[in-house]
Amino acid sequence: MKHRGIWLGVGALAVCIGAVGGVVQYSRMERASLGVAQGMGPDPVLPAPAGRVLPTVNIAHPVGWKDAEHPTPAAGLAVTAFATHLDHPRWLYTLPNGDVLVAQSNSPDTDIQTVKNRIASLVMGAVGAGSPSPDKIILLRDEHGTGHATLQTVLLDHLHSPFGMALVGNELFVANANAIVKFPYHAGDTHITAPPVKVVDLPAGYNHHWTKNILASPDGRFLYVTVGSNSNVAEHGMAVEEGRARIDRLDLQTATLEPYATGLRNPNGMGWEPQTGALWVAVNERDEIGSDLVPDYMTAVRQGGFYGWPYSYYGQHVDVRVQPPRPDLVATALVPDYALGPHTASLGLAFTATARLLPQSMQHGVVVGQHGSWNRRPKSGYKVIYIPFVGGKPAGMPQDVLTGFLSPDQEQAHGRPVGVAIDQSGALLVADDVGNTIWRVSGAQ
Repeated sequence: MKHRGIWLGVGALAVCIGAVGGVVQYSRMERASLGVAQGMGPDPVLPAPAGRVLPTVNIAHPVGWKDAEHPTPAAGLAVTAFATHLDHPRWLYTLPNGDVLVAQSNSPDTDIQTVKNRIASLVMGAVGAGSPSPDKIILLRDEHGTGHATLQTVLLDHLHSPFGMALVGNELFVANANAIVKFPYHAGDTHITAPPVKVVDLPAGYNHHWTKNILASPDGRFLYVTVGSNSNVAEHGMAVEEGRARIDRLDLQTATLEPYATGLRNPNGMGWEPQTGALWVAVNERDEIGSDLVPDYMTAVRQGGFYGWPYSYYGQHVDVRVQPPRPDLVATALVPDYALGPHTASLGLAFTATARLLPQSMQHGVVVGQHGSWNRRPKSGYKVIYIPFVGGKPAGMPQDVLTGFLSPDQEQAHGRPVGVAIDQSGALLVADDVGNTIWRVSGAQ
């Protein structure tokens, strides 16, 4: 497959030509020795790192869905299109009146222009992540209760790579790639013309992981804010990681932003576990040490906790690529609660306590949207999974909810799931940023 002057291998060999005025041949042999399931659960298998000069590149070419095509629901589930013909829908938020907000967004394209990052941007473009950011929030409304959005309108535009959204009182907060802004909102609004009011700046300018999510505390006093790292493992130095790889807490009364938990390479989806009230987050871990490492994970977030990045992974497994080492920090690194598989790109996270249209067996846990791998052979992710909880903790292995996003030979991607949310009716919504669709999942009739 050829894309923007770069050949991207689709078999056992990947070759990069012309992107940076030369030829780079990636390893013919590296591939997973373990199944994805062995890198899942409370006690994942963590083999020795695979030393490689250049990373494994194994991408799926985005092709979208043809008419009547859709992901494959698990037994007992049904899937329909809630909304179609969107433009790179990434994140979802359900308003109290039932309207659904969709952040249509992509990278602000402000990475440091190293040789490696130029190649990486071409790879990401080839998997559907290279188009200009639409910079809009779309409002979807199911006016007749049919399970399909009959109203689709632009609520907000002229944003800057928006992602997370949160309504607190009559104020709608939006996390742009460079700042949190707010707008006045009244129930039923379909378009907001008021200018944004900046609440606080966020680390920007170089946005390797640009997605910033926000989650309001139950009492509405705080916003919890995810900020991903500027690199894989601090290869540009720690100075450009200032304020990165962590969850911050924003006091809305004082506009004070302070670190809540650190050492989280790329945290994304957040949610409040309904039984314990604990904050949970889904985190993307590091790349380029083999197809079996490192598992993405979800974990209950401990205030003041350090989760290893960049010096160690999955607790105190030292990453020798990071220099100088910090054994003092590694000694404090917390072990995540639950692994979600290596390179699955687990992004969306939503608890299912209100998902009354799902089978009862899926109403006591969490769903996770797995965007899919580029650094693993064979591919991983490209699905939505459910993990049951008991007593506020994961209790069992993941169960498939939606699959079929990849072609049978794994070379083409019809779609890639990102954000997940529970709508007012109790169905599961899934944002598909390659298929440009919001899928609605419920129990089969």
